[in-house]
Amino acid sequence: MGIRDRLSRLLAEAAADAEAIEHDGRCWTWGQVQQTAGGVVEALDAAGLRTGGRVGVVLENRPEHVAVVAAVIASGRCLVMLSPLQPAARLAADIARCALPVVVSGAEPLAREGVRAAVTAHGAALQLGTDGTLRPVGGTAPADAPANPGVAVEMLTSGTTGPPKRVHLRIGQLDQALVSGGQTPKPERLLSRSASLVAAPIVHIGGLWRALACLAAGRRMLLMPRFAVEPWVGAVERHGLRAASLVPAAIRAVLDADVPKERLASLQVVTSGTAPCPAELADAFFRTYGIPVLMTYGATEFAGAVVGWTLPLHERWWQRKAGSAGRAFDGVELRVTGEDGTELPVGRTGRLEVRTEQSTRGRRAWVRTSDLARIDADRFVWIEGRADDAIIRGGFKVQPETVQRVLESHPAVREAAVAGLPDARLGEVPVAAVEAAPGPAAPDVADLVALCRARLTPYEVPAHIVVLGALPRTPSSKVSRVELLDLVRARIARHEQVEEEQR
Repeated sequence: MGIRDRLSRLLAEAAADAEAIEHDGRCWTWGQVQQTAGGVVEALDAAGLRTGGRVGVVLENRPEHVAVVAAVIASGRCLVMLSPLQPAARLAADIARCALPVVVSGAEPLAREGVRAAVTAHGAALQLGTDGTLRPVGGTAPADAPANPGVAVEMLTSGTTGPPKRVHLRIGQLDQALVSGGQTPKPERLLSRSASLVAAPIVHIGGLWRALACLAAGRRMLLMPRFAVEPWVGAVERHGLRAASLVPAAIRAVLDADVPKERLASLQVVTSGTAPCPAELADAFFRTYGIPVLMTYGATEFAGAVVGWTLPLHERWWQRKAGSAGRAFDGVELRVTGEDGTELPVGRTGRLEVRTEQSTRGRRAWVRTSDLARIDADRFVWIEGRADDAIIRGGFKVQPETVQRVLESHPAVREAAVAGLPDARLGEVPVAAVEAAPGPAAPDVADLVALCRARLTPYEVPAHIVVLGALPRTPSSKVSRVELLDLVRARIARHEQVEEEQR
């Protein structure tokens, strides 16, 4: 049973008094979810939006928004995900660019400057109340709105390295992603007594996948507005969760908070995705809590993870393969190719290519990713960096991950990030920002430069290094290289201003 059929059955048959979603101290029953979903379908039918019709949703981590997602996918329409985490101008521009016949949103995003006007310029705005009720607040859905048949979800990538791209995911991709992730529902059981945490933004693929996996299995969803250590730990402790997910930044936050081991005693495993998790960080968590961290590798274009660790793999291989992204999931084929597209021998580094039903191009086509990787003789995948992240400095190629590893070897650095800054003479130069580790003294920039000069080739040494209390991050907790470059430019401008004033 695929996710569309599963959602349809839940909305029709789940016991109305069964607990569905816990959020901010309140619990939504399946009856409330069903009522909201029914209201959404009625409103879309009244607007003349047929099967395959595109429905924009300004998607927040709230129970009523989960009900809208379920209603849109179950009814065979296309969910166009709009991020409320964007500044108002960018959200309005995204809505205008998508030209949506209907947009569903909570009150706050619609009240932001220019957002409602962007909606009503092309279609109808429906305001979603916290009680799950919908009311029209302007505009009219066009009678001839184009549909997007065969596409279940249009969503943005996280935009860590540049402007986000909109990816079209087929229903078959979502189904295969859930199967690959071990989330095949039991047909004979509609609801489960277990619970799952969803702390990542559901407007991004990591959060959406976890929400859909939770619904597919009929588990109670523990939906957090955003990740924070104490609420996350409290949910694990209160519900006796055996598995949970943490991005690398959240793993660090739990370790830094010195959470007592007994509060996480129920956990048997933590999965980690969205960004590479350093082996040292996973080891530190394992040493502290005795809980294995299972890394995954995927992308929005694959509707989730295609490579990862399992508990049996961790028990057998971790000591020898720590730092690997794991092995390909069932139904996923991998190869590494050179720049000319020729497949490379085992152990050679090149561009990672993937063939799977989870791909936007289907299971017959190889998809060339932007990631540099090697696959060893035991079929473990090692991500070596991103081909499109390479910084070309005067003709010399600099891999940001190489510089990042050197900076993170400094004892006063908790995490580092490297990006390419445009340069009139050299094309690009590497620049870096480091997040200081907890302690009495922040790292000294001169020491960091000396470390880089000792361990890197001259062209790899960052032209500028800034020390921060915290690295800038996207809502999915990845380091935002766009914001990093803005911070570096601001520091350079201030330095130049000071020099000018001293002349």
